[in-house]
Parts: sequence; C-alpha cells; structure tokens
Amino acid sequence: STSLEKTLGAPQTVQIERSPQNLHDPPPIANIKAAKDCFVVNCYGRKIPFPALYEKTKTILVFLRHFLCYTCREYVEDLAKIPEKYLKDADVRLIVIGQSSHDHIQDFCTQTGYTHEMYVDPTRSIYKSLQMKQGEIFHQAVRSPHVKSSTLNGIFKSVWSAMKSPAFDFQGDPAQQGGAFIIGPGDKLHFGHLDLNRLDHAPINLLLQLAGVKTVDFTHKAKIIDI
Repeated sequence: STSLEKTLGAPQTVQIERSPQNLHDPPPIANIKAAKDCFVVNCYGRKIPFPALYEKTKTILVFLRHFLCYTCREYVEDLAKIPEKYLKDADVRLIVIGQSSHDHIQDFCTQTGYTHEMYVDPTRSIYKSLQMKQGEIFHQAVRSPHVKSSTLNGIFKSVWSAMKSPAFDFQGDPAQQGGAFIIGPGDKLHFGHLDLNRLDHAPINLLLQLAGVKTVDFTHKAKIIDI
C-alpha cells in the first residue's frame, strides 16, 4: 500500500522500491553511448548534440518528469540554490533536461529561480535510449528531502500552473519518470540513478559530492551566529 502524509504543507513520505544495486553504482542498463545520436533543444529551439553536454567536462545531468510536476519543480528550486561558483570551482556543469516543447523552458526557469543550464528532449529519445521508466513503482517508505508540499497542495499547484500556461498541457508525458547521471569528460559514467516514481529523485548533495562539488545546506533553517 501507499502511505502519504495528508497534512497540507507537510513533507511527503510514500512507498518506493529500491533495487538491490548500490546507489553509488551506475545502473547496468545506463548505456550512455546508446544516446550518442540524440539531440537536446535549447530555449531558442536550437538543436544541440547530446554528447556535447559532457564530452569536454564532467556534467551532472538531471532529467525531469514534466514541467508541471510539483515534485520536479520543488527539486529544481533546490538545484537553483547551488551557487555558480561551486560548479566553476569544481569545473562541473549542471544541466536539467525536460521533455516538453522548448517554449516552456523560460517560464519554468523563472518560476523555479533556476539559472543554470536547461534543455528539453521533446521526442524523449534520450529518455528512451537510457531506459528511463514509464509509470510509477511504490513499495518501501522513503522521505524526499527536496519536496516540501503535501500531495493535495502539490496537485493544486500543478493544476494552477497548467491553467496559467498559454497552452493547457502537461508540458511532457505524465507517465515518464526521470533520472540523474554524472558523465564525462567523454562517455565515462560516474553515477546513474533512474527514478522509480515522482519522489525518487537522487539527493542533490549526493550528486554534488560524487561530482566533487561543494555541498549545499537545504534544511531551510535559520542559522545562529555567535557574536
């Protein structure tokens, strides 16, 4: 069964399944070369070869479900808190990839405060090549540290965002799950995680740690300064 905290505004706990593989090990099915002929699209509609994102430097790639998914939005809001200096000091790129039309990129960045690189894969060719999941699997209870809204509040936010959108759509396939990878330079896969459901994001500080980037405090607690 699925366990959800019903209190509005409370962090979510749901049932999700973990495979026996170590979280630090790349999934054996993640064959990066399978996506070598794919393209991403930038906010201007320009196509860019997928390998260009990681061929010269180590890159953290985060694939989202769809731009109206409230858990994705709140996850990206935390990604937005990573200082550009941390990435530059480690010589690491941070890239978010969605699966909507490129027309939605600018609005999504504005609404989440995200200023790092973002592209889309509107045909989901990369999602399919890297065998990211369709549908959701729920089993063992896990709390997502990056999702602040309850289910009811989150669904309301998603519907409201859809209503405000120039085109009333889901801005991607709602059944498509995302994932996170650390790749490069070249085709070297350092880490891979395929999301099993909407809350199964790889913890951001784990991604930063494994990529050699300074971690960030996401606790949202006020700091006490001794004077």
